Amino acid sequence: MFDLGGHVALITGGNSGLGLAYARGLVKSGAKVAIWGRKADKNEAAVAELRELGGDAEGYVCDVTDEAQIAEAFAQTLERFEKVDSCFANAGGGGFRGMSHKTTRETWLKTIDLNLMSVVQTFAPVTDHMLKRQQGGRLIVTASIAAHMGMGGAAGYSATKAAVSGLVKALAVELGQAGIRANAILPGFVETDMSMEGGDVVKKAAERRTAIGRLGQLDDMEGIAVFLASKESDFMTGQELVLDGGHLVYPI
Repeated sequence: MFDLGGHVALITGGNSGLGLAYARGLVKSGAKVAIWGRKADKNEAAVAELRELGGDAEGYVCDVTDEAQIAEAFAQTLERFEKVDSCFANAGGGGFRGMSHKTTRETWLKTIDLNLMSVVQTFAPVTDHMLKRQQGGRLIVTASIAAHMGMGGAAGYSATKAAVSGLVKALAVELGQAGIRANAILPGFVETDMSMEGGDVVKKAAERRTAIGRLGQLDDMEGIAVFLASKESDFMTGQELVLDGGHLVYPI
């Protein structure tokens, strides 16, 4: 079970944080991995780490808010690996901070571009490729439990994460007959550089609201990537997989 030998996975934002955790799990299970990230030096460091694990990995510079860069990176990925079996649309960010009614249209659109349109734009060439191959495939997006929480001061993040979660449900319907599965990963508070920007106060508050009493660690995220890329998830599509240590069910 969970043998990914011969499988090729593409991961946006794959040079750090959750994306790199997905990549570690995938290469440990035998997959080949293409990681896309904006910074060449971080891509190189991530690729070196994956190769030390025995993985076949390559990195490509790509800003997923730029369709031209996506097209170029995808062409390079196919030239190197010849196919893509699964695509993890993981790149994104926290978006704006502040009251939503005081936030300009321009700022809202930047967050939408970063967290929603980047996923749409990434999945577009990947889906075309999968349909032409007629071998099925996997489309996976990193959403967030913020899609189901009221996060005052971070409305753009909550709204766009809810949007991408809704997107995979629509894609599941559109592409299911072609053997393409679409699912969303909804992490809770995982200890990454971005999530810990608020320091110990944020960390301790999150720990108190988690049923198992701790934050998620990056190695907690490896297995879900393997499962969703593997044939063991063949009968799952259009789903939200919550990995939050029980945060959403914890009583206030």
